[in-house]
Amino acid sequence: MKAMIIDDERLARREMRRLLEAHPEIDIVGEADHGTTALALLPTLRPDLIFLDIQMPGLDGFELLAAIPPPHPRIIFCTAYDAHALRAFEVNAADYLLKPVDPVRLAAALARLTAAPAAATEEAPESEGGALLETDRVLLKSGEKSWFVPVRHLQLLESEGNYTRVHFEGENVLVPRSLQTLERRLALSCFFRANRAQLINLRAVTSVAEWFSGGLKITLRNGVAVEISRRQAALFRRRNSL
Repeated sequence: MKAMIIDDERLARREMRRLLEAHPEIDIVGEADHGTTALALLPTLRPDLIFLDIQMPGLDGFELLAAIPPPHPRIIFCTAYDAHALRAFEVNAADYLLKPVDPVRLAAALARLTAAPAAATEEAPESEGGALLETDRVLLKSGEKSWFVPVRHLQLLESEGNYTRVHFEGENVLVPRSLQTLERRLALSCFFRANRAQLINLRAVTSVAEWFSGGLKITLRNGVAVEISRRQAALFRRRNSL
């Protein structure tokens, strides 16, 4: 993928170049120190991917993005502030990285992009997304409210037909994805299928008790009790015992 770095800080641009040396699948074709310069270079460079700062003199990152004619490159915002994260995903950003950029988070973001390089324009069909790490955040919406929640704070996911109710930090949101789809995205080291309808975050378990017919009953940090079926209880014991 051809990539461009747009950041008003020279040291930040240099650090991003250094981090990207570990990713030969990314070809850095240019950089710019503010939005006006970037707009002039984009028609010539035609990058597939832009690493974009938000707070810059002149055009900020969002104003620059609005000025780019379609089809748009994929955008990974790189900023020192997390206050703009919700807005970033509302404009279909591929990812949102906080400075100093964590090499592991950068690698995860690039892995999701390079796994499906054809999805490079805003007209690309919707997909279920790539694997999520515990350090990732997910955007959850309910009506007019939105939350940008760390994956590790998701406590319980419950199937409701083709939808899934996601419980986190005293809230719950109905997501238009099946439980099976979300299970594929969540790291198996952290999440466990308790039964046909519920997926639990093992980090949220506060107690485990023996239950009927060889099953288990666990209690989560939010006080919800979940029954683990006999077959899954055997797997739970093997997986979590010394």
